[in-house]
Amino acid sequence: MEEMRLNKYLSDAGVCSRREADRLIEAGKVLVDGVPAVMGRKVDGTESIVCDGVRVNGRKKEKKVLLAVNKPRGIVCTTSDKDRAENIVEFLRYPTRIYPIGRLDKDSSGLILMTNEGDIVNKILRGSNNHEKEYMVRVNRPLTEEFLERMRNGVEILDTVTKPCTVEKTGSYTFRIILTQGLNRQIRRMCDALGYRVVSLKRVRIMNIRLGDLPTGSYREVTGKEWEELNRLLAGSSNRPGGAEKVEVSGGAVRREQPGGADRAGVSGRAARRETSGGADRAGVFRHGELAGAPRRTDRKQSSRRSGQAESSEKTSGGEKRIFRTPMRRYEEPQEGQERRNVFHRKKD
Repeated sequence: MEEMRLNKYLSDAGVCSRREADRLIEAGKVLVDGVPAVMGRKVDGTESIVCDGVRVNGRKKEKKVLLAVNKPRGIVCTTSDKDRAENIVEFLRYPTRIYPIGRLDKDSSGLILMTNEGDIVNKILRGSNNHEKEYMVRVNRPLTEEFLERMRNGVEILDTVTKPCTVEKTGSYTFRIILTQGLNRQIRRMCDALGYRVVSLKRVRIMNIRLGDLPTGSYREVTGKEWEELNRLLAGSSNRPGGAEKVEVSGGAVRREQPGGADRAGVSGRAARRETSGGADRAGVFRHGELAGAPRRTDRKQSSRRSGQAESSEKTSGGEKRIFRTPMRRYEEPQEGQERRNVFHRKKD
């Protein structure tokens, strides 16, 4: 085969996304012929490649998997060693190695997609592809038209101004918001900058994939017409990592430009951060707005048996959807500010 960058090789092999591959390479967890790889390394498949202790080359590529998961609060989407909370991969215990597409922060719930196909990850996450993500949000005090208008037009956070978005009031304290970008904890920071605090945040849609009535803590496979429509929407999307729109504030003026370089882990500068609305908190600068009256604040048939999961199906207009649950687990939705009470019923040693 022709030479390709190591991160793309790992992505094509279904090991992880390119971005995650970069993180593993930087952490020294990828070996090529027994030597820790460096960023930008190219391979042709004849080398001995080990990623995080697992031999990669020579493996038969697995069937593409895409899951829609209803993540409970209290579960994190990052799989780094520093996170002590249970992560989404451990929570699902899916028999095939999969990883999340983007993030949904620990205090948020709702739809997250998981896959073993790196190309899909890059196409969905790249900011310049403008793919929609929809959320339902509850805040701590009554909404005003001024707040809604400011949210729609863009809010100054993280040394940038958020892109215009759709915001619809659904109740005195609740609203629906549709984003086409994914800055770090974006919705929470936007509300915070305008003097509001997010009480609950739930993602209900990513592109054409909807959460619907999928039970909390369960997942279903994306197949059939839903899969076909997703691929149609992704057909014109770039799969190169990065490409987040750069938006800067200078002297009160807003300037937007499209950077040429990839926005990967380890890239410095003022480029807008490309994560989903959740994600682990990182140091960042954002300024509070001056909103009037706002207080200033600082179909796998064997998978069910192999993973100990129960499977059920529901008839829908689009056909039968298979839903998976884990009977060995139970969880209680935590109150705001509390950890999720878990979960495991294990046999005593």
